[in-house]
Amino acid sequence: MAGLQQTNSEMILLSWVRQLTRNYPQVNVTNFTTSWSDGLAFNALLHSHRPDLFDWNTVVSKQSPVQRLDHAFNIARKHLGIEKLLDPEDVATACPDKKSILMYVTSLFQVLPQQVTMEAIREVEMLPRHSRVTREEHIEVHEQHFSQEVSFTFLLSSFCSKVVVPLTT
Repeated sequence: MAGLQQTNSEMILLSWVRQLTRNYPQVNVTNFTTSWSDGLAFNALLHSHRPDLFDWNTVVSKQSPVQRLDHAFNIARKHLGIEKLLDPEDVATACPDKKSILMYVTSLFQVLPQQVTMEAIREVEMLPRHSRVTREEHIEVHEQHFSQEVSFTFLLSSFCSKVVVPLTT
């Protein structure tokens, strides 16, 4: 039951994010991991609520992911009172920590307008399952790949150690 409640909470939160960032063509949030690593989603959430705080085009065109993330976290701290709970370097990775992203986005959800339409929720329900890959599934795939590499390397080294090359004189 707790897992179902968490899933529903995540779906509502994702629906809310997608609804607020819909007018930002550079932003397509489909999960709580990789969709956040470039910093654009955090900035779009803030800009959708307070466009007077910064120029969106400057954030999009001239900053690196770490700079964009730092920008969003500083704006949220200064203007919304949300502590800088994440380090930009930890988010600007191939697969940021899902729980950390959820925690921070929930902090934004508590401060920003919260109306979520049924249309936005239905849209999230229709997202392909592969676009909502969890961090655990991502790690599992990497672990399987690593395990296969180790097995191959072990077999290769076993084979090579048994091959006898005659010395010529």
